[in-house]
Amino acid sequence: MARYIGPKCKICRREGEKLFLRGSRCYTDKCAFTRRGYPPGTHGRVGRRKLTSYATQLREKQKVKAVYGILEQQFRKTFTMAARISGNTGENLLSLLERRLDNVVYQLGIASSRTQARQLVRHGHIMVNGKKVDIPSYLVKTGQEIKLADKQKKNPEVLKSLEERDLERIVGWLKIDKDTFTGTVLRYPKRDDITLPIQESLVIEFYSK
Repeated sequence: MARYIGPKCKICRREGEKLFLRGSRCYTDKCAFTRRGYPPGTHGRVGRRKLTSYATQLREKQKVKAVYGILEQQFRKTFTMAARISGNTGENLLSLLERRLDNVVYQLGIASSRTQARQLVRHGHIMVNGKKVDIPSYLVKTGQEIKLADKQKKNPEVLKSLEERDLERIVGWLKIDKDTFTGTVLRYPKRDDITLPIQESLVIEFYSK
């Protein structure tokens, strides 16, 4: 499955804000955005030019794709799915993105970043209702249990991530039992549950042209 494998810190610098794509590293002095907050490239230090309406919409779409770690074809497919669901298309889009299994594993604190969560899923280390699911884009449903495979319960990266993740930071639509490495989907995510700096209306405007 295709994925972006380039330098993630450049994405944050390009978008002009921290997107926390590298887990705990983003909270340290090693963060490239903290040290070099200007855009990447030869003319990065010159300053940011005023963007056109189209460019603003494009940059917002690219930012959302980068946050959730998906490429254009899959993102467009998710948008089409969101448009077919009754209700606000922008909120539907964010809800579908949040329900991705790799994002859920990250939100539960089992992984320190969505990239790490995606790797755990792809390698078959995540169980959904007792069955192995190795598809990062799998959409979780209310009442389902997401559990880490037994052979990964001593993984130092997982233990470190769970230790660093405060239970209060777990989003309200999920619940985690750190002792059993098991998470539960309490309900579908709402717009208020998503604290990412996203303006979904710009994404909808981009695809509506």
